Amino acid sequence: MTTKKNKVVLAFSGGLDTSFCAIYLKKELGYEVHALTVNTGGFSDEEVQQIAAHAQSLGVASFKCIDARDDYYRDVITYLIYGNILKNNTYPLSVSAERMVQAITTAKYAKEIGSVAVAHGSTGAGNDQVRFDMVFQIMSTDVKIITPIRDLTLSREQEISYLKENKVTMNFEKAAYSINKGIWGTSVGGRETLTSQNPLPDSAYPTPLTATESVEIALQFEKGELKGVDEQLFDNPVSAIQHLQKIASPFAIGRDIHVGDTIIGIKGRVGFEAAAPIIIIKAHHLLEKHTLTKWQLYWKDQMASWYGNWLHEGQYFDPTMRDIEAFLSSTQQFVTGKVFVKLLPYRFELLGIESAHDLMSAKFGSYGEMNRTWSGEDVKGFTKIFGNQTGIYFQVNNLQNTGHEKD
Repeated sequence: MTTKKNKVVLAFSGGLDTSFCAIYLKKELGYEVHALTVNTGGFSDEEVQQIAAHAQSLGVASFKCIDARDDYYRDVITYLIYGNILKNNTYPLSVSAERMVQAITTAKYAKEIGSVAVAHGSTGAGNDQVRFDMVFQIMSTDVKIITPIRDLTLSREQEISYLKENKVTMNFEKAAYSINKGIWGTSVGGRETLTSQNPLPDSAYPTPLTATESVEIALQFEKGELKGVDEQLFDNPVSAIQHLQKIASPFAIGRDIHVGDTIIGIKGRVGFEAAAPIIIIKAHHLLEKHTLTKWQLYWKDQMASWYGNWLHEGQYFDPTMRDIEAFLSSTQQFVTGKVFVKLLPYRFELLGIESAHDLMSAKFGSYGEMNRTWSGEDVKGFTKIFGNQTGIYFQVNNLQNTGHEKD
């Protein structure tokens, strides 16, 4: 048994698992529990007040909510946009990315208050246990990690029974769908996502379709960052994202189901809605197609894919991640301009771009029409040199036509 003076910081959402942890850590292990909610865009002020009241009803020594939205944008979302990162060409890493920021913020807070332990409510069946543990192991080497739900292999029914025994009053009814909301998208899990074939019904998504008339908007990017929507400019990119989300989400844009590989080696499905993230990534990518060279685009694709996968698997602190961030940042110098987008029910269209850095500048020529920078003779010479090595290969090996001849 530990003494009551020993502090533990509990990453607290106010749900069933973390409510169990709050009671268990205090009553069974003798810790002084300090509950911490890290807001990465999923809680309103009213919801934070409700979580605080619930935490206090559980008898925690203190409750604190840290608004980490700016940190989340600066340290993570920035590079998800720069890299146009969609895991498996689908998922904007809505949950996995924010878990890193929540874990880092929790570790910092534990150090700030002199905590001897940190705790989280992850089970032994998902990705979050690895993400939280990974961060805590690196940032808090002298702090104990406690995971009651995982270590006790508890069922939902056992947790409810324990809380009722301890006179805890809360809604124990399991919602039909598990919802996790943040500024970079909302995940949706339910019985359909446990199958390989069933789609989520419209009613499962938190934001219903209410906008039916198409709307055209202009997104203003400056060095890869979203700075404005139409004529409204924002000093804080988080505000720009939230503003776009408010405009686009009534169209039910950005709904999909992601199928991917979990950290623990099994396949998983999760639904999500992410109107603003999907539009931003696709619009940013279109602007890059106009303003970056083909090899910048190529290497960005390679590095960004690896970066997104490594972030998903909790490897945020790998120094390679900082190297890739530096590369991604350097590519954004001329990614400035407007992208015109049409919003429609369930979808959107990228209409085009306007940029002073557009490499399609007509003064150099128009594809398939005319050029102003070389002659026909230049092309003849270039083509001869460009195909020279392949031609030598065919001649030396006495190959004809396709190069697939057999001996």
